[in-house]
Amino acid sequence: MGTTITSREFNRDVSAAKRAAEDGPVTITDHGRRSHVLLTAEEFDRLSGAREHLGDRLWARGTEEIDLELPPRRIEAPREDDL
Repeated sequence: MGTTITSREFNRDVSAAKRAAEDGPVTITDHGRRSHVLLTAEEFDRLSGAREHLGDRLWARGTEEIDLELPPRRIEAPREDDL
């Protein structure tokens, strides 16, 4: 279900909160009220519906040999403004 910690506990041991987030959301409280939720980046992407970016794929380890075929670049003359 997740873990709940106080903001003081979070500030004292951020690494423990990050480890706990591997098992589910970590709710951080201030004065007994929920204030923040810590998620892994993968869980955030899943929940937000984020799509993978091509640049992320190209910078990933082991992708140095990917042959990316791009269409030829078209260079067009500037258009005149109709004012």
